[in-house]
Formats: sequence, structure tokens, C-alpha cells
Amino acid sequence: MSRRGNCHDNAVAESFFSSLKRERIRRRTYKTREEARQDVFDYVEMFYNPIRKQVRNGMLSPVEFERQQFFKAEGV
Repeated sequence: MSRRGNCHDNAVAESFFSSLKRERIRRRTYKTREEARQDVFDYVEMFYNPIRKQVRNGMLSPVEFERQQFFKAEGV
């Protein structure tokens, strides 16, 4: 990682920022910088991390994926 000129180093960050722009920022006009910061925070902490379905998790939200993994580990 962090090798100079390697296009794959930024793939995860580029994917996240693309989703952020597409799903949230392009739809809104912010009156203040603080309003923009709060909206981005809400997107990341209240939607993207816990709720948004992820392809790598079998189209489950991270919370649901963790719940399933817990039950598999417990043998339920």
C-alpha cells in the first residue's frame, strides 16, 4: 500500500467518496460549513456504516452481517 503510482492504493477511499457524493452531497445545498460537516457525519455514522448494504457482505448491512456471524459462532 502507498506505493507511488499504484492506482489500486486509493480504490477503497475513492469508492467511499464516490458513494458519499452520489448518495448525499450532490442532492443538497448547505448554508454553512457546519451544516455540511454534520450532514456528512450523519451519513457516515448513521447510514453508511451501520445500515447501508454492502456487496462484500452478501448484500447485508454491517450490523446484520455481524449478527449472523455471531449466531454462526454460537452455533445457533
